[in-house]
Amino acid sequence: MAVLAVSVGLGCATNGPSSSGDIPRMTKEQLKARLGDAALTIVDVRIPKDYDNSVRKIRGAVRENPMDVNFWSPYPKDREIVMYCA
Repeated sequence: MAVLAVSVGLGCATNGPSSSGDIPRMTKEQLKARLGDAALTIVDVRIPKDYDNSVRKIRGAVRENPMDVNFWSPYPKDREIVMYCA
């Protein structure tokens, strides 16, 4: 399973590795070109306040609260996972 990160706006915070090379990145243009790809799972990891106040959402994205990672749904290991915040 590959995990990629996409930042489609400002205000995304990371609590993970400090080096930008530790997490593969994808541009919003690359993500847009892959929308509908059956091998891709898109996970919206915005904080609840930002998610609730936004009118911009990627159709088909799975919503997960970054504050409750212990309760996230399991994801298939044979899919590419893209996490984004906007």
